Amino acid sequence: MPLSSQAEAGDEQYVLIASLDNVRNISNILKAIQFKDHATFLATSNGIKVTVEDSKCLQANAFIQADIFQEFIIKEESVMFRVNMTVLLDCLSIFGSSAVPGMTTALRMCYSGYGFPLTLFLEEGGVVTVCKIKTQEPEETLDFDFCSTNVVNKVILQSDSLREAFSELDMTSEVMQITMSPDKPFFRLSTFGNSGSTHCDYPKDSDMMEIFQCTQTQTNRYKISLLKPSTKALALSCKVSVRTDNRGFLSLQYMIRNDDGQICFVEYYCCPDEEMAEEEP
Repeated sequence: MPLSSQAEAGDEQYVLIASLDNVRNISNILKAIQFKDHATFLATSNGIKVTVEDSKCLQANAFIQADIFQEFIIKEESVMFRVNMTVLLDCLSIFGSSAVPGMTTALRMCYSGYGFPLTLFLEEGGVVTVCKIKTQEPEETLDFDFCSTNVVNKVILQSDSLREAFSELDMTSEVMQITMSPDKPFFRLSTFGNSGSTHCDYPKDSDMMEIFQCTQTQTNRYKISLLKPSTKALALSCKVSVRTDNRGFLSLQYMIRNDDGQICFVEYYCCPDEEMAEEEP
């Protein structure tokens, strides 16, 4: 491991150490949830969960499992801190996108605990750069109380088909309407923009549909402004799970394969548009 030489006696001071041979395996996942300046990191023995939120209406979580890292050491039950995502991603890309084939940037991420900065050791081609990023008091993240027992409808699609739908829908619309039903239209996305209504339908036996589990007809509207950030994750993903619960809350879970073929997940929670619900008769 290129950065193993950085491991010195000083490692005792760190409560969290995470090393990667290829920094892109974490930077791509973080870019998929970067729609606000700050993110909350929660590390446990299972890995790192990174959370970004907006206006108590939208939450994105990136799950980076411990086995993605070549080295993952955590000395407390859980370690939590908040950092500026823009600064972090700038540091992770400090060597730029390497033009040399096969050349990757290695990362060693260390944290000493509350009040200390997040320290990044980045190495490429024998050159090591050290970045220290100020950490902040973590804010309590929202609990959307989205549990599988309350899920009413669920479909799993190949991401290609959803990317195609998003490109065809009218993004001048304020909302996207999602209809999920055991009967026709089964799974429908609708927008109501300047050019009128646009619908994309998916039959339950479509080649793009991997799983179709809809128990009752549900039609909910979600603000396009809240759904747009999730298109970053959609662009990177190979599959997407769309679920709604009995309150109409939406879960979009994206399966993303990194450069080494390992799987990470990014999940977006979005609350339904109450204003629209009130306007309906």
